[in-house]
Order: sequence, then C-alpha cells, then structure tokens
Amino acid sequence: IGVWNHISPRLGGIGFASFVAGFFAALYYNVIVGWSIFYFTQSFQEPLPWKDCPLITNATGSYIVPECEKSSATTYYWYREALDISDSISESGGLNWKMTLCLLGAWIIVCLSMMKGIQTSGKVVYFSSLFPYLVLFCFLVRAMLLEGSVDGIVHMFTPKIEIMLDPTVWRDAAIQIFFALGLGCGGVIAFSSYTKKDNNCHSDAVLVSFINFFTSILATLVVFAVLGFKANIVTTKCVELNTQKIVGYLGTEISYDVIPPHIDFSKVSREDYQQIIGVIRGVKENDFSQLGLDSCDITEELNQGVQGTGLAFIAFTEAMTHFPGSPFWSVMFFLMLTSLGLGSMFGNMEGIITPIVDTFKIRKEYITVGCCILSFFVGLMFVQRSGNYFVSMMDEYSASLPLLPIVFLENVAVAWIYGTDRFYEDLKEMLGFRPFRVYYYMWKYITPLLLLAMLVASLVQMGLAPPTYTAWIQELAQEQSLSFPPWGLAVCITLMVIAVLPLPVVFCLRYCNIKNKNAIMKESARHTREEEEEGKASSSMTSSSSSSSRKESSSRQTDPETNSHDSANYVVVDITEMTESVV
Repeated sequence: IGVWNHISPRLGGIGFASFVAGFFAALYYNVIVGWSIFYFTQSFQEPLPWKDCPLITNATGSYIVPECEKSSATTYYWYREALDISDSISESGGLNWKMTLCLLGAWIIVCLSMMKGIQTSGKVVYFSSLFPYLVLFCFLVRAMLLEGSVDGIVHMFTPKIEIMLDPTVWRDAAIQIFFALGLGCGGVIAFSSYTKKDNNCHSDAVLVSFINFFTSILATLVVFAVLGFKANIVTTKCVELNTQKIVGYLGTEISYDVIPPHIDFSKVSREDYQQIIGVIRGVKENDFSQLGLDSCDITEELNQGVQGTGLAFIAFTEAMTHFPGSPFWSVMFFLMLTSLGLGSMFGNMEGIITPIVDTFKIRKEYITVGCCILSFFVGLMFVQRSGNYFVSMMDEYSASLPLLPIVFLENVAVAWIYGTDRFYEDLKEMLGFRPFRVYYYMWKYITPLLLLAMLVASLVQMGLAPPTYTAWIQELAQEQSLSFPPWGLAVCITLMVIAVLPLPVVFCLRYCNIKNKNAIMKESARHTREEEEEGKASSSMTSSSSSSSRKESSSRQTDPETNSHDSANYVVVDITEMTESVV
C-alpha cells in the first residue's frame, strides 16, 4: 500500500484495491483446494469411486441411478456425490459437511505454513513448486502412449481464427497471466519487500515469465493429450453403436451397393466409418437426419471440450479411470492440484497479510491466524449445496475482472506519474546496467493501450450480455445456462464495485485534502529513509568478515519483520504463482 502513496498519494487506492481483490480471490480459491483434497482422499480406492454409476437396490431388483444413467459416472460423482449441488443459486440447500471439513483442512494448512512468514512458506514452496513438474512429465509420457493423444495435440496447435477474434478469449488469457504471475493482487510487491535493494529483478522477471510460459505449454500438452485419449474412447464407442444401426438398415433403408467393397463390418475403423457416412449422406441427402446416425468425428468431440472445474474434476477423472493403475494416477494428479493451489494461496495471502503487518505493526502470527479464521467462516458460503455457483460468481466478477483496472492503473502510475525515465534510472542504479529500450515503449505506450482496450471490451460485452451462470439440473441430468436472479445480479455488481471502490475513494479524499497529504508524504519519506539505511547496512555487512556475514544473514532470515531476505525466496515463491495456470 505504501509504495503507491510514495508515487502519488492520490493513487494510494491502488494498494487497497489490490488488497481487496486478493482477499476475494483467496476466499474462493481455497475452496478449490478443498475440492482437490476431497478427491485426493477418495483416490485410495480400487476401483475409483467415480468409475461406475451407483445402483439402487429394492425388492424388485437393481437399477442405475437415473441421474447418473442420463449423464456419466464422473459427472454424477462431481455434481451429486462431491458437491451435492442444488438446481439454482437461489436454493442454498444447507452446508455440505464433506466440503466444509475439506475447506477447514485447507485453511489450517495455509495458516500453519504462513504463521512464521516466508521462512516457513518458502520451504513448503520448494515442494509445491517442484512436485507438479514431476507429475506433469509423468502424465505427459503416459498420455502420449495412449491412442488418440496425438489427435488431441494436433487439435491444440490447430488455429481457430473465429476464437482468436473473440475479445473474451484475450481478456481471459490476460487474467490468467495476472493470476499465474501474481499481478494485481499485491503478492509480488509483498515478496519484493524481502529482497535486497541490489537484487537483479530483471533476471527474476525474465526467468519467471519464461518458466510460466513453458509450464503453460507443458500443462496444455498434458491436457490435450488426455482429452484426445478421452475423445478417442467416445468416438470408438460411437462408431460401434452407429455401425450396428447401419447394419440394421442394410437391405431396407440403405442398399448394399452403396457400401464400399473393402468395408468389413466386423471391424470398422474411424476412417472407414467416416467414408461410409459420407456415402450414405450423399445417397440419402434428404432423409439422412431420419436415420439417426451420428458423425462420430473426433474433432467435433474435442471442440466440445470442457473448461473450468469440469476439466479437472470431470474430464481428467474420466480419462484416469481408463489408465492402468488408475488409483495411483489419481493420487498423483490431485496431490499436484492441491500443492499448486496451496502454493498460489501462499502468494495471495502474503499480499494480504504483509500490508496489515506493515501498517498496524501487529505480530504476523496473530494477523495470519485472524485472517485464516475470518476467511474460513466467510468461505462457508462456498460449501453450501449452491456454493459452486457462488465460486463462479466470485471468480468472474469480484477477483478477475477488477484486476484489469488495477493493473492498468499500476502501469500508468509507474510509467506516467512516477515517470518511465526516472524508473529507468532507478533500475540502472539497482542492476548496474540500463534495461533494453523496448521496455520503455512497452511500459509507456503498448501495455497501457492493450489493457485499456481489454477493459473497455469487457465492459461493453458485459453490458450487451447479462451475467449468467451454468447450473446443474438434477431432473434433466445436464447443465443449463441460467440468468442470475435480481439479487444475484446486484451481488455481482456490488462485488465489482467493492473491489475497485478504493481507487476513486482514496483519489477523492486526497484531492479534497480530507486526508493530510503532507502527513502521507512524511510517512512515505520515512519509509524511504529506512530502506536506504537498510541498504547501507546491507552493503557494510557484505564487506565485513565472512563469519560476521553468516551471522547477520542468519539473523535476517529469522526475523519476519526484516525486508532484506535472500532473493532466492522471491524467485521460488513467484514460480508457484506461475504454476497456477496448470490448474
């Protein structure tokens, strides 16, 4: 918060807005960690509990649960067994005790890991940031050995112009990058306070960005390879079913003469089936739809791919049921999701806790426990039967969209208010060299214009298309897009307003001199002097004897209030923020 007051007191609201956005994100993000913990605990079973539909047994016999029979085993398990979801956001349905316990466990882990500050969470991050790479590489190798995986990867690299022209896609991509790199939520700024003044932040930024990029590619390869395998299973079953229909039509609806002579109906491949369908469609042009034959095209199946929570908890779980040793892969996958989610939570909570500690000078342990307890009780709204709908609402309207104006104003504050030239000189003093000139134009012109364009496009689209959410209808056993009720629409608007409200409020207060600007500047100057004194002290310690240096370094690392921690901690924790894109 203080850094934006230092740039301009009227921009102090940026820090508060980042704080609010980070708090909103932490509230619902740990719910997703709780979901992962639930699936992780359920993975130690053979067969996996979501492999087959459950049976209802009565005096007359047994039959499959209708909701599961109409959908699929994994879809039923997610919506009914895990979430026990209601039909709409208006039906709360009470608390889901299983998810409540998982949410409590997730917050206990976060609290215990962060109570001692970055010294504790930094050690946990070594596991939470490196373990997912091991799992991803194992999944990639395993998936590439499955039939259909190549089709999925080819589909991944096939460009679709109509999708690339959709502004929503670019907005979602930008917000994903914000979350992956921890931008706009204050986490990066909070971690930077633990680094030395002469830390090479340029190499850190380049390293983290490239690792984020390659991790995203790796994760996407795994996703599309698994989706290709799943699509292959679906289309193979489709070909078998529709081949039986065609055999039944032969001699009545379809003449034997139109079937290519090389076709063996005892073993019809996808390619053979596409050839048969093409011939029949040409002969029965007007009556083809009456035959009830499906195209069974793997590309169409891939185009229907799921997104959001359904990707991890429906598509991946279904694919893993076909893996040899499926419980092992399920345990590894959901342990990876849990570690990734916790790593992101550490960065998010650091951006919340650090400003409070710096402002009120309260022990970090007390603030951490208080924030986690408060967040757990507020988060109970997300573990109701309708909780999934509130998670979607928070993700879309309170934590994601407000990041665009926050990051835009951060960019403007540094490039135009503080000054790009002045910022360049600061970096030259810190790094010992002047950064590439291309950064100047990116900071001052290109990035602000792109952010502003995405913000305007998002607001226009929101005005043209009222907010909706995807509901699971139990009777129909399918998803439906529903409009928010009036109170839900009011909540969406309120959440967005609350997240960005500090920006105009602080600006108006400072502009009207309601808050004494001289006092603010004096406080900012005091912090600057303290930082300079710490920098001088750090330099003098560097030139002292090696034994003294080791002693002072140990002292700094055990003091949670000191802002001169080893820069390695910053790099490692930022890598965790980057890996959120896997989820």
